[in-house]
Amino acid sequence: MAEIIAMPKLGFDMAEGTLVRWVVGEGEKIEKGQVLAEIETDKATVEVESSAEGIVYRHLVKAGDVVPVGTPIAVIAAPGEEVKDLPGEAAAEESPLAAAQPAGQPTGTVTAVEAPIVTADEEGRTKASPLARRMALEYGINLSQVQGSGPGGRVVRRDIERVLQSAPAEPAPEIETPLPSVAAPAVQPSAPIPAAMPLPAMEDQRAAVDKLRAIIGKRMVESKTQIPHFYLTSEVDMAALMDLRKQFNTQLPEEQKLSVNDFMIKAAALALRQFPNLNASLQGNEIVRHGHRNIGVAVALENGLMTIVCKDADFKSLGLISQEVKEMVSRARAGKVRPEDIEGSTFSISNLGMFEVEHFVAIINPPEAAILAVGSVKEVPVVENGVIKPGLRMKMTLSADHRITDGAEAAKFMQTLKNYLEKPALILL
Repeated sequence: MAEIIAMPKLGFDMAEGTLVRWVVGEGEKIEKGQVLAEIETDKATVEVESSAEGIVYRHLVKAGDVVPVGTPIAVIAAPGEEVKDLPGEAAAEESPLAAAQPAGQPTGTVTAVEAPIVTADEEGRTKASPLARRMALEYGINLSQVQGSGPGGRVVRRDIERVLQSAPAEPAPEIETPLPSVAAPAVQPSAPIPAAMPLPAMEDQRAAVDKLRAIIGKRMVESKTQIPHFYLTSEVDMAALMDLRKQFNTQLPEEQKLSVNDFMIKAAALALRQFPNLNASLQGNEIVRHGHRNIGVAVALENGLMTIVCKDADFKSLGLISQEVKEMVSRARAGKVRPEDIEGSTFSISNLGMFEVEHFVAIINPPEAAILAVGSVKEVPVVENGVIKPGLRMKMTLSADHRITDGAEAAKFMQTLKNYLEKPALILL
């Protein structure tokens, strides 16, 4: 029996997505779990997997279409099955790119005579994939002057690579014969000395707010204006954990080495078992205490932040947490996150320790009840039994929603988390 594939909801605030491209064409075989299409949301380009196996009977939307969440986008049928009364049937028309090709010329080939026209989105920006935008920013390429070969004239990676390959090489500097050194004349005392060096003329730069930056701003404003935050900071003795991590990492290959954040994820998930109000969300007049400890991890991207999610972290080993997080971070930075990478977080961690940040506070990620801000591990002087000695310390700050929890409960959570971090053997049990 035919199955309808709908535009997925990839986040609680997602209302629509752009179908970037079909990975599997009409009439082609597809397996359950195989990538069917790429969807661009406000946050990233996501690979959408098929929930059924069979033949892609029909694409119900075209590449480049902006589609509301829940709208049917494709039909998967059994081989030889005839499907009638297709929902919102819209036969895929030949793309502008294909129409622009001369007969016999392969799609995607750009000629000097007939090239696809670069179109703009509803905000007036040149249509381009996230990867193409990053490459253009890195190499200083003006996207509005690049001919796109993607769906609807969209600029994609190959277009940026074509521009880079066609760019003329810079001429080598001319070699001049050095002049014989001449002693500089003595400075005359009467010579005028300028008051200051003239500054070069500099102009203001203006850049449109991209979608990711806009959605971050919108959500953070809502969070700070609608959620009554309160904050608690604790200092943790990290000597034992850092020693244990060093022992592990000396036995592990480079790609499997553990980070401090891996320990933080595991310890936070274990502590949340005892404090369900910090692993909760407010829905109407009800507090929903989540049964899973799904830890969201803030990932820095070039144009903002994205939260990837380590599901059921309290039941996973440190090695598995490390592997999953590395893979999700890699996909996020490549603009290829999967729906499950960014869905379902119940508590978040924002770690800026790798940037030598000692202490900061984070804004709660709605609809969660709390977020943990983690600073860097520093060697500092500490006093033990009246003696000053070097020690390793780390500061962490909890931001919590006062509608769901209170200071005493949050403080006990921080004590429990601190105990796991200072006695890291407990994390391994």
